Amino acid sequence: GGGGAMERWTGRVALVTGASVGIGAAVARALVQHGMKVVGCARSVDKIEKLAAECQSAGYPGTLIPYKCDLSNEEEILSMFSAIKTLHQGVDVCINNAGLARPEPLLSGKTEGWRTMIDVNVMAVSICTREAYQSMKERNIDDGHIININSMNGHSVVPQSVVHFYSATKYAVTALTEGLRQELREAKTHIRATCISPGLVETGFAFKLHDNDPERAAATYESIRCLKAEDMANAVIYVLSAPPHVQIGDIQMRPTEQIS
Repeated sequence: GGGGAMERWTGRVALVTGASVGIGAAVARALVQHGMKVVGCARSVDKIEKLAAECQSAGYPGTLIPYKCDLSNEEEILSMFSAIKTLHQGVDVCINNAGLARPEPLLSGKTEGWRTMIDVNVMAVSICTREAYQSMKERNIDDGHIININSMNGHSVVPQSVVHFYSATKYAVTALTEGLRQELREAKTHIRATCISPGLVETGFAFKLHDNDPERAAATYESIRCLKAEDMANAVIYVLSAPPHVQIGDIQMRPTEQIS
């Protein structure tokens, strides 16, 4: 339920990217439970529509608004922000969750896979951040929040060639989040910037990474007791609940059993 430190977010607008599955879906649901208007975007919205219906029939105080958007296309991102402005005034909370890994090592990987990771993990995050900030600025919103879903791979490089380029994009997210914090402060705002860096979270992520080897993907999650998408949603709620003078910079969280 709502109440407590999340009360000030009631009725306000959050954008969650990659909201159809995994962490994004769990975060969208949690924000709706806390009474927010959540615009959930993804390339396919049928799953978000199903989640929206579930939230409604559960009687959650907020609403989930599905929006179809390909984050690798800047025009689509800009038209989404423009639609949000028309329909819901603007974005008060931006959760940059969409991200993916392609199994393309540095010595032999396909350029196309690298480019896809850059477009979604780095460019889309930066474009959404800029547009969310501009939306806050033009409405004199001084208490907004931008949360980037990072990764422990954004803090250390593991000896696993299929995630090296992915790791580089997440190192970029680490730098972008801190750069953003500095710029928001220079702009004399109280808008906050946070990243959340999980280790293994049990989602469809590994199945997308190892898309021609579902057994390897499944084994990724079976070896240890992983974090759940809900654990990530709880972290987002914690970050948003911190009092305005408290800015959580980065939450690094791993499954207790995880090695690296």
